[in-house]
This record gives sequence, structure tokens and C-alpha cells, in this order.
Amino acid sequence: MIYFLYILFILIFVVIDQIIKNTVVNNIALNQVIVLIRNFFNLTYVRNYGAGFSILQNATVFLSLISIVACVVLFYYLIKTDKKDLVSKISYLLIISGAIGNLIDRLKLGYVIDFLDFKIFGYDFPVFNIADCYITIGCFILIIKVLLESKNARVQS
Repeated sequence: MIYFLYILFILIFVVIDQIIKNTVVNNIALNQVIVLIRNFFNLTYVRNYGAGFSILQNATVFLSLISIVACVVLFYYLIKTDKKDLVSKISYLLIISGAIGNLIDRLKLGYVIDFLDFKIFGYDFPVFNIADCYITIGCFILIIKVLLESKNARVQS
């Protein structure tokens, strides 16, 4: 039953990601910029043929394989993690969901659909998508958890 819930959670987040990407593709022209908050936030539809920050351009097969391996490993950790460790479980679910969302794009299109375009303190941040948000939030939560546990372990010893 619990595996069903994990898969359902992942499916819901992947479907949300794919619906939003589909909406962008159907309503915004490639490279079109829609200013939502001047000098801060735009919707800009771009195709990313690489990974984060557009590294590893045109390495679709490699990036797809890395995504598949990461999902398998993280799903293993998800099912092996103690039931009470909800923070880790949520982190793994978010990361898996994001990896699958971007993997679908790579396999279907050969690139990832990106559209969230921020300028923060004058820095034009690379354009990203909802799946990237899932991965980033999941990793951030996991890093904070590990750091807090490490700090608590040092305090107790």
C-alpha cells in the first residue's frame, strides 16, 4: 500500500510539471519573453539541451541514463528509509518527481522545456522549470536535515 502512495505522489507531481510545460509550449512562442514583474520575473520559453545552467549540452543519452540511475537509487532509499523519517521521504519523492519530469522531456523531445526566468540582485539567473524546483527543494531539505543531524550528533558527543 505504501509503495502505491509513493508512486501516486510522484505521478501527481510529474503530471503537474508536464501540464505546466505543455501550457507554456502551447501559449508562449520559443524564446518569447513575457514580463510578469519588471526586472525580476519573466516567463521565457527556452529549450535546454543540457543539464542545469545548460552544462553538458547535447548529452541527452548520458543525462537520461544519469536520471534513470538516480531515480532507481533514490526509490531504493525511499523504500528503505524508516517510516518515521518523513523529511527524507518527502525529499526523495520531490527529487524523483523532478528527475522524471525532465527525463520525460529529454526522451520525448530531446531537450528540457524551461520557462521560469528570474533576475535576482542584477544577476540573470538561468531559466528553469517546475521539475527543477522539485529537485532543488528536495535537495535543499535533505541537505538541511543532514546538517542538523550532524550538528546534533556533535552536540551529544
